[in-house]
Amino acid sequence: MDPIVDLDFIDNRTPEQAAAAASCDTKVTAETNTGKTRKLYIESYGCQMNFSDSEIVSSIMHEQGFDTTAQIEHADVVFLNTCSIREKAETTVRNRLGQINYFKKKKPEMVIGILGCMAERLKKSLLEEEKIVDLVVGPDAYRDLPNLINEVDGGQKAVNVLLSREETYADINPIRLNSNGVSAFISIMRGCDNMCSFCVVPFTRGRERSRDAHSIVKEAEALVAQGYKEVTLLGQNVDSYKWASEDGTEQVNFAQLLEMVAKLSPMLRVRFSTSHPKDITDEVLYTMKKYDNICKYIHLPAQSGNSRVLELMSRTYDRAWYLNRVDAIRAILGEECGISSDMIAGFCTETEEEHQDTLSLMDYVQYDYSYMFFYSERPGTLAARKLVDDIPLEVKKRRLAEIIEKQRECSLNRNKLDVGKVHRVLVENFSKKSDQQLSGRNDQNKVVIFDKKHYKKGDYVNVLVNDCSVGTLFGEAVD
Repeated sequence: MDPIVDLDFIDNRTPEQAAAAASCDTKVTAETNTGKTRKLYIESYGCQMNFSDSEIVSSIMHEQGFDTTAQIEHADVVFLNTCSIREKAETTVRNRLGQINYFKKKKPEMVIGILGCMAERLKKSLLEEEKIVDLVVGPDAYRDLPNLINEVDGGQKAVNVLLSREETYADINPIRLNSNGVSAFISIMRGCDNMCSFCVVPFTRGRERSRDAHSIVKEAEALVAQGYKEVTLLGQNVDSYKWASEDGTEQVNFAQLLEMVAKLSPMLRVRFSTSHPKDITDEVLYTMKKYDNICKYIHLPAQSGNSRVLELMSRTYDRAWYLNRVDAIRAILGEECGISSDMIAGFCTETEEEHQDTLSLMDYVQYDYSYMFFYSERPGTLAARKLVDDIPLEVKKRRLAEIIEKQRECSLNRNKLDVGKVHRVLVENFSKKSDQQLSGRNDQNKVVIFDKKHYKKGDYVNVLVNDCSVGTLFGEAVD
């Protein structure tokens, strides 16, 4: 599939792949009917963490007498789980709120709530000034939802955006929304201690804290028992995962957690997202090499290929460090290991020469795919307070177009290397174009399309790749 292109976000992955970073994807709750008296409708925007959080919210609300509905007009409560990473994401949600209020005019008792990152950042505007929502709840306050719903039912507006240093929702069994029954997300940590100057996440999701390792393994075990074939371990920076028991007798880092999950079953694929270049260790890479069921794919956002710009971004590594980590990945896991990235064009004061450094980095790494943006200043960030957004919009767009073209070239180069090889593909669904073809991903997180034959969702299939596009591999199943 060709890249999806708009003016401030470009992703050259297919929809099945476009989950590893903070995009403006949207997911809607599936229908459940267990006889509960009220209906909940959730739309989730942004990153995998938001989709995972919506599964936690659904579980909490289920215990309070709610089933989920995929039809907004049937809902008693409507939640938008929001993203603040880009201006476009917030604009999308604001427009959607206007549409939802149309339904509320027909059903005045409908409760409308904003969850997630926008909740913390825009609580006053949404509740008091625009008066377009009934409740606002931040990412660490979902346990309080039943009380807040009661306040709204009593005629009050409700808000809780308090951030926590302890909350991980480790004891809550998520309700899998929109699940294909094959792949699932497991949140292993919350928050972020990195203070990248362009990013709102530390302000909207709070400080970093790691979840009990045994609760993660237990959740993965339950998914295996339910027939799931793949889990993705989620965190803003999974490489800084570090959990210790209360008595201090047990400590688990990310490499050790990866091993614990991988050992559950050789038939369970294990993925993770997102890695930070300053923290990814050789220990993690050797653990990936040790277990065949840990996918050989790493999302390693660079953001820029120039050391001065990286310093302005507060990324805490330079170009040489980043390339060292890429070299380590290639040396330990081989050239076939998939690497993807995030890139920002036109960050504050970026020169043409520094932009060329980003293009040359892409040439060196040969990313399989990337998320590519032009810089958009976000209120409250360090960059908004201390730096001047001085690159003209037309220059940002031109630089972004050059990054896009470079990534298309890299993606096609990488995909051509897969032609003529047999790939183990986990079938996730039918192809979007035909129910006579199946779609799945290989070890490197690339979508592979092939004729259905007798195979079905959840099967592992060996596929000989015989063609490719920029974003997809095509092949035929082989015994």
